[in-house]
Amino acid sequence: MSSTSGSAWDHSNNGGGGSPELREALLLGDGGSSPESREIKGIAVKKQDDLEEIRSVGELMRLAAEENRRLWYLAGPAIFTSLAQYSLGAVTQVFAGHLTTLELDAHHMLGIYLQRSWVILTAMSVILLPIYLFATPILRFFHQDDEIAVLAGRFSLYMIPQLFAYALNFPIQKFLQAQSKVMAMAAVSAAVLLFHVALTWLLLVPLRMGLVGLAVALNVSWWLVVLGQLAYIVMGYCPGAWNGFDWLAFTDLLSFARLSLGSAIMICLDTNLFGWQIMVFFGFNAAISVRVSNELGAGRPRAARLAIAVVLVSSVAIGVAFFAAVLLLRDVYGAPFTGSPEVVHAVASLGVVFAFSLLLNSVQPVLSGVAVGAGWQWLVAYINLGCYYCVGIPVGYAIAFPLGRGVQGMWGGMLTGVGLQTAILVAITARTNWNKEASEAHARIQHWGGTAKLAVDDPI
Repeated sequence: MSSTSGSAWDHSNNGGGGSPELREALLLGDGGSSPESREIKGIAVKKQDDLEEIRSVGELMRLAAEENRRLWYLAGPAIFTSLAQYSLGAVTQVFAGHLTTLELDAHHMLGIYLQRSWVILTAMSVILLPIYLFATPILRFFHQDDEIAVLAGRFSLYMIPQLFAYALNFPIQKFLQAQSKVMAMAAVSAAVLLFHVALTWLLLVPLRMGLVGLAVALNVSWWLVVLGQLAYIVMGYCPGAWNGFDWLAFTDLLSFARLSLGSAIMICLDTNLFGWQIMVFFGFNAAISVRVSNELGAGRPRAARLAIAVVLVSSVAIGVAFFAAVLLLRDVYGAPFTGSPEVVHAVASLGVVFAFSLLLNSVQPVLSGVAVGAGWQWLVAYINLGCYYCVGIPVGYAIAFPLGRGVQGMWGGMLTGVGLQTAILVAITARTNWNKEASEAHARIQHWGGTAKLAVDDPI
């Protein structure tokens, strides 16, 4: 699916890191500027010359290197932030995943396993605390905009209670799932969701608490989920599995943690590689949407085309690396974590379709970012709707059930939808008249310009 971002023009004028020269280069490129300025509805905008026609390989390499620097300046912090945030949740979830491997053990031990999980995951949350406490200096180290780093760091502090709620919630979910108590989970989640919507509206709209209100709403809602599910357990709805708190929860923690780590690594290999890879390309998505919108707004269609070419080369190179790694390791990466040949074979059988998923998803988010930067959001929304829901899901269902291919069939069908979406976006991008897009972007700036004066070389 495409990632939605706000107006890159507005974003650029509201913040940016580094020196004024670098910020101006990010906004308008390095193609040379004229001292002439133009005023658009009260906004003084320095006129920029587009790139000259590229006449040699050396010139192409020089321009590509400059564009690559701008790309990573924008994408680097975004990728790191997405990876860090995704990894926090992923690590917590995969450490909770050990309960699924213990379902064959004694029924009365489930409560002990639940409590051991709480001990281990609470300790894990304490280990993760420095990332929350020092988020601002970490983001500054990666050259994130100072104002964004401060706000993100402040929000991270507010979100510490949610981290510990995660440590309790995921083991509780596995505990209830192991006993097929899924309706209780659904009821608690539905009730909390309704409460969360009302609380978020109250804190953000009438009370105008901003980020603080958002954090409070999330913390309260997650803890209500934990307390609601825990109340269901301790009130006697899990007889035999829950016999109260027990000191046995603090015994044999090392071997329990070792089992958890094995499960975590296996799940990471099967699932989280895809998630972490997607985080990388969402960073590219954000960066190219900014670059395209700014170059088109500055009347530089050739520079926009160069930015698209550079980001596609970078993203495809990373996608090919993921693709090759999965294909090379598909027959062996399950073996260290299970003695079951059937499980190893099942994991390996998904390797090819998984590898192609990674490869296609190295291109699709980037092209969606191009579409966002060019203002094609509605077009891409219709493409997504058609490819996923009219092609991907029906094809996946047909292969999975009537043809009996199971998970491979369902995944293959969704891969068909992603492939079709990618092909359509490639065709649209290749056939686009970028000179016309630059003119339309100029017209949008005139239409939305407002009345305030702002020159691009003023402090941002």
